[in-house]
Amino acid sequence: MVQTFDVVVIGSGPGGYVAAIRAAQLELKTACVEKEKPLGGTCLNVGCIPSKALLHSSELYWKFKHEGALHGLIADPIRFNFDAMMQRKNGIVASFNDGIAALFKKNKITHLQGLATLRSPHEIQLSNGEMIQAQSIILATGSQPIPLPFLPFDERRVVSSTGALTLEQVPKRLLVVGAGVIGVELGSVYARLGADVTFVEFLDRICPTLDESLSKELQKQLTAQGMHFNLSSKVIGADIRPSEITLRVELPSKEQREFSTDIVLVCIGRRAYTTGLGLENVALATDPKGLIPVDNLFRTTIPSIYAIGDLIDGPMLAHKASEEGVAAAEIIAGHHPKIHYAAIPNVVYTNPEVACVGLTEAEAKQFGISTRAGTFHFKANSRARCTGEEAGFVKILVEEKKGTIIGVHIIGAHASELIAEAALAIQEKLRADQIADTPHAHPTLSEALKEAALATQNRAIHK
Repeated sequence: MVQTFDVVVIGSGPGGYVAAIRAAQLELKTACVEKEKPLGGTCLNVGCIPSKALLHSSELYWKFKHEGALHGLIADPIRFNFDAMMQRKNGIVASFNDGIAALFKKNKITHLQGLATLRSPHEIQLSNGEMIQAQSIILATGSQPIPLPFLPFDERRVVSSTGALTLEQVPKRLLVVGAGVIGVELGSVYARLGADVTFVEFLDRICPTLDESLSKELQKQLTAQGMHFNLSSKVIGADIRPSEITLRVELPSKEQREFSTDIVLVCIGRRAYTTGLGLENVALATDPKGLIPVDNLFRTTIPSIYAIGDLIDGPMLAHKASEEGVAAAEIIAGHHPKIHYAAIPNVVYTNPEVACVGLTEAEAKQFGISTRAGTFHFKANSRARCTGEEAGFVKILVEEKKGTIIGVHIIGAHASELIAEAALAIQEKLRADQIADTPHAHPTLSEALKEAALATQNRAIHK
């Protein structure tokens, strides 16, 4: 007998599993199909979670090694066990795999393992041959790393972010192609553990989607930690030998230079993962970027099929996918949710962290918005001085006349946590004076937000 469902979600990443849970909460008979054995998708298994686990472990080691004596902490010599770091990372991932499975059981979601292929607007065939039917289908298959044409991934010496999270040892030399968010995060892990890390970036600054002031400050901080950056440079060839890999790079001067390394990490972007999905069987076409077009209700050109997350336009962020998963499920159930895309933050988990929400100064200028900015540096923040985390600043961008907050940009310790207040401010269209006049606990890093808000009105106290 063919199993039938109200909703079938294809993919169990942060968009898919959240969509399935919300659909089940709304009393829709729900199934989630995942091609891999563990649940959680790229984010949990080979992305966000394992990378943050390694970033934290490596940061503890680096801070103890370089700053421990300042706090009266002495271990001579300090060492690390890379295998133990990896085991801890794997344990965290496994615990969340089990957690999602438990949530599926709690919400009575049917978990089906196998590759799902669309056969009609309401029919899905699994790789074991089983056919299932659904009134509505949500596509949430995520994305995959893009390789260089002449440097395919083998996930041993030429690695994507996936392979970088499963190396057997810390390489002596690591060359990272692409200095975007994923590149600088994973480069940071291995630089802290002693690798000589070099970046080759095609554009003229690192993490180019950030406000320029943050991008420049982040490069300054990472350079001080021993990382090397070659900007406006292009990899044009590679020679892979048993002893080392040599990349040919065209520099800004058009001069060519060779870089030799033990491991190459390629982080030049990601693309929607639609392999085997059977879009052609239901006449679903992708756009020139390989994305699936949807309307403002996440419906594709087939009314019964929805798409979310990395499959559709917008930043490839786990929390964006989750918000869209919830919204799609609610729309199918007849609700009318709203996502505040302007309030979706972006984070770089380096040291210091970087977090931003809303418009950059350059974007505001493109839109013809007159702005003023307020900036406050953490070196003048009491909590930052106490913890020795004085690098960075908070920058708040407001609309000139009304003082409405249109962008917040933070580089500093715990920026990923501080940005939540800013996201709420953007979502609720708050003015800078409303943040400035809100009591913030002392001493806390959050006071830097208050001071930056005050600075937009030239009344910062500690600046």
